[in-house]
Amino acid sequence: MARDEAAPRKRLRLPLEWLGLLPFAVFALLFLILPTMKVVIGAFQDVDGGFTFQNMVDLNTGSIRAAYWTSIKLSVISAVLGCAIGFAMAAAVVFGGLPKGIRGPLLTFSGVASNFAGVPLAFAFIATLGPAGLVTLWLKTEFGINLRALGFNLLSVWGLVVTYLFFQIPLMILIITPALDGLKREWREAAAVLGATGAQYWRMVALPILFPSLLGTFALLFANAFGAVATAFALAGPQLNIVPIKLFAQIRGDVLGNPNLGYALAFGMIVITGLANVTYIVLRTRSERWLK
Repeated sequence: MARDEAAPRKRLRLPLEWLGLLPFAVFALLFLILPTMKVVIGAFQDVDGGFTFQNMVDLNTGSIRAAYWTSIKLSVISAVLGCAIGFAMAAAVVFGGLPKGIRGPLLTFSGVASNFAGVPLAFAFIATLGPAGLVTLWLKTEFGINLRALGFNLLSVWGLVVTYLFFQIPLMILIITPALDGLKREWREAAAVLGATGAQYWRMVALPILFPSLLGTFALLFANAFGAVATAFALAGPQLNIVPIKLFAQIRGDVLGNPNLGYALAFGMIVITGLANVTYIVLRTRSERWLK
């Protein structure tokens, strides 16, 4: 009898344990799965709801193709610079002999800054590096440096790159710091015993081990920049020909918009960012085997 009573109790335990995932499952369903399904379905529909490939064909038109190219270029540049600067800062904290008190505040700030985007970030950079920004006027008044004359324009691709670096660099620091911590001291000591210099250790030991993490983080930073919609639109408005702004122009609801073409644009963004994220996950899994 005791065994018969214990059996149903054990069977009831699984649903209760999974109950904690219910809020996440509901959130993912409402704000990720269903919107993604709507985008994918809408990308292959015409205005009457019929099936069509025309929206995909229209993605190959001149202005949209140029928008994708500009977005990819912007994402690659910001990801490369974010990886390089973030890696240097993380390495300085982990191996550079800096005071231990710097690491905690840097990681805390990186956690906040990596999620600081959208309209507040755009306003902050306009007030700082815009045509009448604080730093712009200070450089011109104190040092005679005219950023506009030097070719810098915040409302351009390079202006967006500088803005994106505000959250790209902290994200790189957060992700690569644990990987740097995983480099064992014994590896450096063994390389030194064999006569390797510091540069040779990094070139032949550390960087090959870190390469999957670096490449995966680059893919993640690329996806992060490619999908940044609010920051790009708040900063440059319709002046820049990039995919997020093209997408907004199609779905905002005026008579010139084509929502289904907007869905096709969004579908293209999902494919590109999805491939980048899958690349990150695969490479991250490979790197963890070395860094455990």
